[in-house]
Amino acid sequence: MLRTIRAFWRDQRGIALILVSITLPAIIGFSLLAIDMSRVNNLHNDLQKGADALALAGAAELDGTSDAITRADRALATLVANKYTFSTSGPPQTLAAAGVTRRYLKSLPTSDNLPIAAANVITDEVTDAPLARYVEIKVTPVGFAAIFPASYLTGNSASNGFNVGATAVAGFTSSVCDYTPVFMCNPYEDTSITGGVTLEQAAQSRQYRRRQIILRGDGSYAPGNFAFLSSPFGNGANELEKMLADSKPQNCYSRDGVNTEPGQNAGPVENGINSRFGINSSSYSDGPAVNVRKGAQNWDQYVTSNKVNYETDATKGVGLERDSCQIAGNCTLMGGRMGAGDWNFARYWSVNHPGRAVPAALSGTGADLPTRYEVYRYEIDPDGNPLTNDSIVGDAAVGGEKGTPPVAAGTPITTVDRRLLYGAILDCNALQASGVNFKGRATGIPVRRFGSFFVTEPIKDGKNIYVELVDITGKGGRGTLDNFLRDEAQLYR
Repeated sequence: MLRTIRAFWRDQRGIALILVSITLPAIIGFSLLAIDMSRVNNLHNDLQKGADALALAGAAELDGTSDAITRADRALATLVANKYTFSTSGPPQTLAAAGVTRRYLKSLPTSDNLPIAAANVITDEVTDAPLARYVEIKVTPVGFAAIFPASYLTGNSASNGFNVGATAVAGFTSSVCDYTPVFMCNPYEDTSITGGVTLEQAAQSRQYRRRQIILRGDGSYAPGNFAFLSSPFGNGANELEKMLADSKPQNCYSRDGVNTEPGQNAGPVENGINSRFGINSSSYSDGPAVNVRKGAQNWDQYVTSNKVNYETDATKGVGLERDSCQIAGNCTLMGGRMGAGDWNFARYWSVNHPGRAVPAALSGTGADLPTRYEVYRYEIDPDGNPLTNDSIVGDAAVGGEKGTPPVAAGTPITTVDRRLLYGAILDCNALQASGVNFKGRATGIPVRRFGSFFVTEPIKDGKNIYVELVDITGKGGRGTLDNFLRDEAQLYR
């Protein structure tokens, strides 16, 4: 009997079955837990991808306009469709079925580990819609039923289900490169002095783009004034002149914030701008525009120190003339610095292109008359095809002037439009009301839009730049600045 007991005690056959029987519940439990974690991860990924996509779709509409939030809400409702699975609600569901809430933010906390505070949130989504820079998307948590028997292990009070949700914060950034270091106070910020016309309306309408605007660098910061931005290459007078004379300045600026640079530097501004007209006024210029017609008697001379002899007899030659009220000095819009857009196109054409009929592309009457910029571009390329040589820049005016620059001015620049001035457009009145002081250096100043302005004539008095608005970036623009623009919606949280 003792021998039998000892043999049984030493016999190890079948021990694996015993061990498996003991550990089987743990093996099954860990297997179920692994399956549950995989299902939770898949559900969270589905919800997070949807939240990210919704946030990016909404953020892409936050361009600083008054209807930005309205368009962002429309994008959230229509642009994204996402399916998620592994919920307790049956077959795959759309993200909208889970419920989505959104908040629009004007700023983010200084650190990612800080929660979004009330000061970051836009509460008045109508009035403050232009301030919206970010959107926070929260997906209402979705019920998830686990296979792992938590209630069996911990008692009836435990639940086998829990909720899974997702949150995403995205914002919209916009920047431009190859821009001149200039900012302009939005001429259309105060619609009471522009006849009720907004910046976006002006960019879209030929009638309003035709209005000539006087940009003035006189040290004040009201609609229509201009000053300078900080340049990565330095901010002295020589550097400013170089950047204004350069055909493609290597500057990049973000719409989220630019740094302004005080100082007037009237001489460098005049020299830099006038070099584009084939005038020997800047040693930094790398070439004039293709078309420099300006109503000059000594048009074929490479004059120094801006000493152009302008034609006084309008029957012999005129440049792209000013609006009638600017000639008379009785304009009423924008404190007298915005014309009505009634420049004398008929006289310009008949004097500068005698014997040539007005083309259909430039025909029109009343509100549909062409802008100066359209006439200038037509002279360079009548059929719109740069491969055909049909330019009429070389037409001689009655007094002999041609649009071709003097030979000594160098080879004309054809890859960029030298008569366009690019700059940041700021809502100076609102910014000053919020505490911004333009008298000194100001940093991180938000930009309303980036714009392009056609310089209609050389600077003649050392301070005033006569321009037409051509286009603006973003909503309300016409797309001509897309090559300069770097738009990006990105996730922040």
